[in-house]
Amino acid sequence: MTRGVRLPGERYRGPDRPEPKDPTAPLWRAAVLLRIMTLLFAAGVVAMHQSEYASAALAWVTVGIMAGWTAVTSVVYLRDARGPLWFTVLDLAVCLGAMAMSRLVLTDEQMTELGVPLVPTVWVTAVVAVGAVRAGMVGGTVFGLVVSLANYGVRGYVDTDLTRDLVLLVGIGFVLGLATTTSRQSAERLAKALRVEAATAERERLARSIHDSVLQVLARVGKRGRELGGEAAELAELAGRQEVALRALVAAAPLESTADGAADLRPRLQVLATDRYQVSVPATPVMVADSAATELAYLVQETLANVDKHAGPGARAWVLLEDLGAEVVLSIRDDGVGIAAGRISAAEGEGRMGIARSIRGRVTELGGTITLETAPDAGTDWEVRVPRVGRRGMRGRQ
Repeated sequence: MTRGVRLPGERYRGPDRPEPKDPTAPLWRAAVLLRIMTLLFAAGVVAMHQSEYASAALAWVTVGIMAGWTAVTSVVYLRDARGPLWFTVLDLAVCLGAMAMSRLVLTDEQMTELGVPLVPTVWVTAVVAVGAVRAGMVGGTVFGLVVSLANYGVRGYVDTDLTRDLVLLVGIGFVLGLATTTSRQSAERLAKALRVEAATAERERLARSIHDSVLQVLARVGKRGRELGGEAAELAELAGRQEVALRALVAAAPLESTADGAADLRPRLQVLATDRYQVSVPATPVMVADSAATELAYLVQETLANVDKHAGPGARAWVLLEDLGAEVVLSIRDDGVGIAAGRISAAEGEGRMGIARSIRGRVTELGGTITLETAPDAGTDWEVRVPRVGRRGMRGRQ
């Protein structure tokens, strides 16, 4: 991301370090507001039934505890949206404790026959919302289920009304958790798109600057060197190679990893293109694990280095990347002198382990396969197939 570019939902920490903000902050504020509203409702219910309770004083003590805890949770969740995990668990425990207090407040008749609401009534729905906002669908569903089971346990029986409460609590937790998960995913996609847009704009600016300066100089050196011949021609060839490499570097997509550790393999290969090596990649991102992208890029780099060393002067190479969904396929082909039969085994026997370790070793570690087709004066053709999920647990997003 370029200097000075800030993304939505980021707090500014310096010229190059915006601090990301949780996109679910509005949902946290809504959960706090829900707790305050339901507290007022619970206090109204206690005021309505206090003359009927077995212990009206204990009922108001419970309401006081609920009010104090509402104030504490409001401060914590508004100051630090997620808060520590232990505090969220403690929040659930306090709500369950307030429900259990109802056994001391209500009479047996109120608990069983009359069905008078427990002291917290709907106040406990706020903790279900907290679980959903913090942990998504799973957290909301689990918190809703725990509160519902506690409701059964405090009442001591099962009926239609309590089952209805279970469906509502679990449903609220699931739906709000789904909204939370979707919100986070949408914010991540937006942030990534803005980063790519900023990086693209910066590359275009650099490309214009480089084209007006460095590339023109390299082109001039190449042209003049070829005209002069001799040693100058060699300098012209080197300048031409650097010109091609620089153009490939500027045109390559930005090197970026996503939040789940996936990375686009294409730019790591595009920067390897020169006047002798052509790299073809799909138009859309090829996402693999960041570690796998690094290993595959090293593999191609090592293979091209072998072409430069052993394929003969003037040999050319072609790199093709294919995304087949379940696996990624890399083809590296050259038109050099090829490899004589038994030459690789002989090199390994002599202790030269370049192909065995740098190429085959990397593919094996990624859980993939590699094949080689070669013959004297027929070039070499490597094909590497790596699954999206390998032994090192790499996983790319489809």
